[in-house]
Amino acid sequence: MSSSANLRRTWTEFLCAIQFLTRVPVPSQPYETDALSRAVKFFPLVGLLIGASGALLHFLLAPHLPSLIVAVLILSYFVCITGCLHEDGLADAADGFGGGWSREQILIIMHDSRIGSYGAAALTLSLGARLLLISALPLAHVGQYLVAAHVLCRWTTLPLSYYLPPARTQSEDQIDGQGARVAQLTSRGTLIVGTIFSFAIVVAVLRMHAVAPILISIAFTLVSGAYFKRRIGGVTGDCFGAANQVTEIAVYLSGVWTV
Repeated sequence: MSSSANLRRTWTEFLCAIQFLTRVPVPSQPYETDALSRAVKFFPLVGLLIGASGALLHFLLAPHLPSLIVAVLILSYFVCITGCLHEDGLADAADGFGGGWSREQILIIMHDSRIGSYGAAALTLSLGARLLLISALPLAHVGQYLVAAHVLCRWTTLPLSYYLPPARTQSEDQIDGQGARVAQLTSRGTLIVGTIFSFAIVVAVLRMHAVAPILISIAFTLVSGAYFKRRIGGVTGDCFGAANQVTEIAVYLSGVWTV
């Protein structure tokens, strides 16, 4: 493949990552079955762009408004720019794992578009926790933790998709193939490069405070991966979203706790 073709392919993968993770308009791309699995390498970079734009918003608003109001506006911005993608995954996963006893029950419940009591509770707690934690972060460190949290929470997809298979069988994947389009299709190179990039960004923005967020992100990824594997034998798209949300909250919590 020529250098120009390789560059176009890389650019297409980056646009695919933006298109999947955000509501930012991008030029339409021709459909390729493996496009999303190749685009996973750019998930932390998209997280960096989202977190940096949130940090900029905080920089502009913080001098003029109370911290809680600023946190509400920043959180509203994140919800809008991502189209509630990860919130939807968290709610579906909470309903599935909370209400289902067997693998089959869990997968059926997660596929149901209606939200149940577990999902509603999970969304309420997630939004409330992020709101309170962002407002509780030291003013000088809010932007740094917004960047770190959005890089690390999207990094979790890399190890989860590298190590875990899709939870649904091939016939079941016809119902919901988002997880299957990524699960166990992430290359080792993507995992290594994406991890180095993610951790380097966190170290660059948090410096001496980077250890706790990185360790807690690794810990939550390991625990959630083991849980998904034990309960349903792998991962779905909703599992990725749930891990994303929990990790984001954990990073904010580490900032409030340690800074």
